[in-house]
Amino acid sequence: MAKTGFFLRSGETWRSPWDDYRALRNDSPILFVPAEGDNVEFWVLSRFADVFAAVRDTAMFSSAQGLTPNADAMSMFEAGQQPIVMMDPPDHTVMRRLVSRQMTPRRVAQIEHAVREFVDTRLDRVADAGQQPVDIVDALFKPLPSFVVAHYLGVPPNDRDRFDGWTDAIVSANAVGAIETAMDAALALFAYATELMERKKVEPGEDLVTDLVESGDDVVSPGWITGFIFTMVTGGNDTMTGMLSGSAELLTDHRDERQRLLDDRSLMKNAVEELLRLTSPVQNLARTTTTDVELHGCNVPAGDKVLLLYGSANRDEREFGASAGDLDVGRAIDRTVSLGYGAHHCLGASAARLQGRVALDRLLERFPFFEVDSAGGRFAPGGFVRRYESLPFTA
Repeated sequence: MAKTGFFLRSGETWRSPWDDYRALRNDSPILFVPAEGDNVEFWVLSRFADVFAAVRDTAMFSSAQGLTPNADAMSMFEAGQQPIVMMDPPDHTVMRRLVSRQMTPRRVAQIEHAVREFVDTRLDRVADAGQQPVDIVDALFKPLPSFVVAHYLGVPPNDRDRFDGWTDAIVSANAVGAIETAMDAALALFAYATELMERKKVEPGEDLVTDLVESGDDVVSPGWITGFIFTMVTGGNDTMTGMLSGSAELLTDHRDERQRLLDDRSLMKNAVEELLRLTSPVQNLARTTTTDVELHGCNVPAGDKVLLLYGSANRDEREFGASAGDLDVGRAIDRTVSLGYGAHHCLGASAARLQGRVALDRLLERFPFFEVDSAGGRFAPGGFVRRYESLPFTA
């Protein structure tokens, strides 16, 4: 088997990982990575079939020991604050049921008008710039998910400037050290979460925090709700920024596919699935084996970390054909791992699809010949989410 290396990317090294992923899939579908720095030793899976199987098998590939190979992955969470994404069934199932009511496709559809108005207001500012380049991440792709997350948490409009500031500080920090490098913002957000919970006891609304508070302390502790709010902020913001900024790059690079969308808007729903597949905002997350696992002639011992390369799996020619790396807005897609699968299917999947569909539809409607300068863009730090931190846009 050929020797193929792997490293956790960050910043500029996210620019084009695709050739390295292909080499891993072809030469080293399972790869051992020795311990280094703050990371323990771990294994890397890069083919779709292997990643898909691991995502679905929560009994063998556990999330409860953290989603990164970092040795201190769980140290930032106090007892009772473990995020839902770091829980396994049956505990995960119980907690997910508490928060899923607000996130069904039917309930999410009710905010489409508000999302559309928000997008158009932001695009008005882009239009005011005329032919001068603007940073589309700052103008739209970062504020939009923050707006949606604030809506679902029930953050009052008068508090959203503060909330957006904390969100920006936390999300902009390196994903591995978000708590340490954005401590002031994190502590302020935790304090605000407590204040918000108390407010929802006397002023309940149609939001996730109200649902959790009304469940009672015997079902879900205030500490866990605080952890959930933090998870919504960190998980619901930079991922959508990654999807939208990556999509703008792909639509600039593939003018023929963009024209298909302009000619037939009914393709937009399918195009969002294809763009989610190719951008794969969460490029990788880890699991911990609960028993020895035999894969491709290698024995992975129980208790080892296994890094699942979603970004590679979603471009695997074995699953998506020879054109797996190309944008095809009409591609028939049965399954991807962009939004997880099975028990850990992304709670905000419907909201993510809505944001993608509305933002890209309005962008194409108002600026059908837009261009982004990917070479002039800057990638954000962090080893797990691939997103542009800035991206010049010309109408």
